[in-house]
Amino acid sequence: MRARADAEIATGWRAHLGLSFARQGERTVLARRAHGGPLTVQRPFHPEGPAGACHVYLLHPPGGVVGGDVLDVAVHAGPHSRVLITTPAASKLYRSAGPCAQLTQTLRVDPGAQLEWLPQPTIAFAGVHARVATRVELAPGGRFIGWEILCLGRPDSGERYAGRLGMALELWQDGAPLWLERAHYDGAALLDAPFGLRGQCVSGTLLATLVSEEEIVGAVRAAVEAHAGVLAGASNVDGVLALRVLGPQAQAVQRALIDAWAALRPAVLGRPALAPRIWAT
Repeated sequence: MRARADAEIATGWRAHLGLSFARQGERTVLARRAHGGPLTVQRPFHPEGPAGACHVYLLHPPGGVVGGDVLDVAVHAGPHSRVLITTPAASKLYRSAGPCAQLTQTLRVDPGAQLEWLPQPTIAFAGVHARVATRVELAPGGRFIGWEILCLGRPDSGERYAGRLGMALELWQDGAPLWLERAHYDGAALLDAPFGLRGQCVSGTLLATLVSEEEIVGAVRAAVEAHAGVLAGASNVDGVLALRVLGPQAQAVQRALIDAWAALRPAVLGRPALAPRIWAT
């Protein structure tokens, strides 16, 4: 099966991006950046002050992924660093003529480090053929808040999803799995299924680690319940808070997740929520 899958990846963009962050005094800096192909970052900045998170925006200049593209992102948050990563716009998975696109994202969080992975939505066009895998590796004492937002089709343009898309989301700590999730969107069957997306074309998943107090879960639930038109559920399983949001539009789901993140950040990371400026543009 693996050989068959690899054979489906034809010649396309090959791009990689490696980012390493380090704590220097009270400040977190981007200590190492290595990239090839159309993947890079803007200049890091510190809107929260020297002791706050180092904010970084991931850039993919082509603006979208087509069949045959292979993109690899690796992020390493060094000991006691504070890192927030987002994107300036939605990512797009375009229609494929047959070849499969592959996106791999590996996030390492060292002891005492904090990583926030908050990309803007991924839009899967009709006719897509892609695999997206995200793996978070936590050392003991590392903390993580992250989300993934997936829009199947383009509801504002009247385009209904149809394609082949595989999604994987994994969270590990000290070599042990905390969260393993696989989803396969082959055709539109899951869009309307009661055990699937229940007629909603946008789904969002937020994970946060080291959540031990039930009132934090209550605050997250209250934050998303304030958003009319979305379906949401939150639970705390073995110290991992998992929030799932379904909605008809990407903006509605993202707004709900932002409010959940704002409720979580002070409790999990000990800092007030300061939204990246790019979200307001």
